[in-house]
Amino acid sequence: MIILDIMLPKRDGLTVCQNLRGSGIQTPILFLTARDTTDDKILGLDLGGDDYLVKPFSFEELVARVRTLLRRTPQLTPDVLELDDLQVDTRAQLVNVGGKKIELTLREYGLLEYLLRNRGLVITREDVLSHVWDRFHDSFSNVVDVHLKNLRKKLPKNYAKRIQTVWGKGYRIL
Repeated sequence: MIILDIMLPKRDGLTVCQNLRGSGIQTPILFLTARDTTDDKILGLDLGGDDYLVKPFSFEELVARVRTLLRRTPQLTPDVLELDDLQVDTRAQLVNVGGKKIELTLREYGLLEYLLRNRGLVITREDVLSHVWDRFHDSFSNVVDVHLKNLRKKLPKNYAKRIQTVWGKGYRIL
């Protein structure tokens, strides 16, 4: 995402935003500026800004707005996620290894897909809960650990070992 001030030294942020949008760049843009009139806000949003925050601001509000914009950003991902001969067809929600179908529950499937979409990154339990479970999950339960254990049991050992527990942080698949 791009955090952009309107008052830049060589070119104003409104022009930068307009040029980015004119070039087809769809990266979320958050204006963070001291210009606080309603007309400034409307112009910034009309020229392609996704949000507008006026200085001074609360850091917590900035973080919340960034999270919101990143959550809304469409991710261009392939229909089939692959890890060697493990394939996850995201449209049909099917998993197979070497052509052999692996039966997974909805949560196990969601967990595997989320790990593969974030391959190599450490994913926290909170990340998993917010992306794989609904909003009524209990963040203090061991539900992620249980489903991950069941997922590892269903995968061939060479893939189960690639799902790593990063102690004190979360999980990742390599």
